[in-house]
Amino acid sequence: MNGNAAPAVAGGRGIFQRIVATGAAAGIVAGLLLVGVQHLQVTQIIRTAETYEAAAATMPAAPVAAHGHAQAGEHRQGQAHEQAHEQAHEHEQEHEQEHEHGGWQPEAGLERSFYTAVADVSMAVGYALLLAAILTVRDAPVNWRKGLLWGAGGYLVVFVAPSLGLPPELPGTTAAPVMLRQAWWLGTALATAVSLALLVWARHPALKLAACVLLCVPHFVGAPQPPLHGSVAPESLARSFIVASAIANAVFWLALGALTAAFHKRFND
Repeated sequence: MNGNAAPAVAGGRGIFQRIVATGAAAGIVAGLLLVGVQHLQVTQIIRTAETYEAAAATMPAAPVAAHGHAQAGEHRQGQAHEQAHEQAHEHEQEHEQEHEHGGWQPEAGLERSFYTAVADVSMAVGYALLLAAILTVRDAPVNWRKGLLWGAGGYLVVFVAPSLGLPPELPGTTAAPVMLRQAWWLGTALATAVSLALLVWARHPALKLAACVLLCVPHFVGAPQPPLHGSVAPESLARSFIVASAIANAVFWLALGALTAAFHKRFND
């Protein structure tokens, strides 16, 4: 290794260490903030929905009477009810199989709260590392106020845009297959991120027009939906969950953006 290569390697290592330090510091603080905000309302709504789910799982199915000379309208209604019952039964069996073959799960209470907090903080650190890397690559002056804008962008990309097609769902809600939902979520997030970047930094009007089109494409395609919509929780509880999740995520992303920018400035000055 020649004399010029060694400082370059050392400089790259220093940049990487600053990105890690920024992401870890910002992610841990923002993640703990998310845990606290979720505890105020989101967690309680989820637990309430789980009581409805548990009650629905133990409720016996209502018998369907069969009449040889039933009218055509009643016959079609009975078929529709039977089909809905079969789909619900299949969904329940799939849910039970997931529990049987899903491996270990934390116990309710303190253990579950602990692992939920670990998951939230880990997610926050991951997003903070990504944001810190972007700020490092851009190499532009940044402070916590500009960090709020980055956080708002992350909120639009990760939560708002995907939620237009796949709003937050409570336990006991029927949904499309997980792989399809994840694929649509990822495509929507990527399309939104590229669109916002073009709208902010692109100069040519054609690129801005392309950004607007790209922003709408995932929603024209449409999010994957289940063959039969349904939920054991009341609709009012589902609406409260969507609002609470939106508020919690907004607080988290604004804090994450501001903290990441502030730590980035501190570790690079």
